[in-house]
Amino acid sequence: MSLAPVIVVHLAAALAALLIGPFALWTRLAAPVRPRWHRALGYGWFTCMVAVVLSAVFIRSHDLPNIAGYTPLHLLVPVTSFLLYRGLAAVMRGDIAAHRRTMQRVYIGACLVAGSFTLLPQRYLGQLLWGQWPGWL
Repeated sequence: MSLAPVIVVHLAAALAALLIGPFALWTRLAAPVRPRWHRALGYGWFTCMVAVVLSAVFIRSHDLPNIAGYTPLHLLVPVTSFLLYRGLAAVMRGDIAAHRRTMQRVYIGACLVAGSFTLLPQRYLGQLLWGQWPGWL
């Protein structure tokens, strides 16, 4: 199976966001607060999430129920975009509590929950992963 360039960008950005996210959250919650690391990792995570959202617009699937190639999973594009904007706006106006809640929810919803749906056996990434171990499952 060969991957289209947009899928490679999407996958790379999503995996980077999945890995960077816990470190960005931890640097703010750790005993000695590390604001420089939190800010740097936060910018990196935010950039990865924007790349994920933008690349998702160009990924189409005709395997699942869809409208013009857009599946129900594509509803996460405007939701995630809005929440990223909301989290950024919150920190810019100094509402740290709203920023924290929003970014934690984006990480859990977009990275962990939506990411786990990509591992379903009928999805492309799930076929790549689960197809490697046919006798085990």
